[in-house]
Amino acid sequence: MAVVALGSNLGRSRAVLSLAVKRLRKLSASPLRCSSVWSTAPVDCPPGSPDFLNAVVALEPFRDETPESLLKKLQALEREFGRRPKKVLNEPRPLDLDLILFGRERRDSALLRLPHPRALARIFVLGPLCEVAPDLVFPGRRLNVRTFLERLQSRAGSEPRR
Repeated sequence: MAVVALGSNLGRSRAVLSLAVKRLRKLSASPLRCSSVWSTAPVDCPPGSPDFLNAVVALEPFRDETPESLLKKLQALEREFGRRPKKVLNEPRPLDLDLILFGRERRDSALLRLPHPRALARIFVLGPLCEVAPDLVFPGRRLNVRTFLERLQSRAGSEPRR
């Protein structure tokens, strides 16, 4: 199983996420598991950035797929939806696709880090992920997604809106 986090805070975000999920179906050997759409405040974004709509999908990569080949497809999809090279870190964008996990694979290169290094610290990833795979344990971890989300919510004192 591979996990992809989707986000959008520029343009018609709900429609963009819906269309992106349809496109992601073509990258999966079996039906996607999709979370609902969550509305979340921007994290580490420029002042005045609009709220994000976020979701997570779990897909089954095709047999010949690698984390790197899937990442290239995700980046191409972002560009198709209008993503441009960054001018400002975490600026508003029509579509953001993050590869969170790819099975038990681990990567630590300039191109790709797996599991995603900040996923377990982000409610906007863990909340939707908990809908599709609450018992999932990240490689190198002992606790499941649900437990990480509960701990993060208790520290933050809030949760994203569905």
